[in-house]
Amino acid sequence: MSRILDQRILLLVISFLTSLQSTKVLSEWKKCGDRECETAMSRVQATTDYVGPDCRYLNFKTGEEIMVYSKLSRKNENLWTGSKGKDFGYFPKEAVKVEEVFIAEEVEVLTKETDFLCLHGDKYAFE
Repeated sequence: MSRILDQRILLLVISFLTSLQSTKVLSEWKKCGDRECETAMSRVQATTDYVGPDCRYLNFKTGEEIMVYSKLSRKNENLWTGSKGKDFGYFPKEAVKVEEVFIAEEVEVLTKETDFLCLHGDKYAFE
């Protein structure tokens, strides 16, 4: 009986940690083209296939075009945020090359907790 209870507790802990990871703040700061981060900063092309670790990340294949809307800054500068069609998410800047820059002067703003939630369709997924 105690073994079953131990297994249930372990599964509960794993579930909780997975939930925390999916809402983990990746950076406190980001750079954008405007204060609301609504304007596309650049257009990039994927130089490699990429599959992210969770639903906050943008998956793509080599050659696909991505519109960049923000870049995490300070402690975590390797992730950018962008869209490809209806898909939106984070991706490593090393997986793309810049094709066209729309906004050269970047504005640094604080991130929000909602920046790190999974977006499915037009709804946020709270895990």
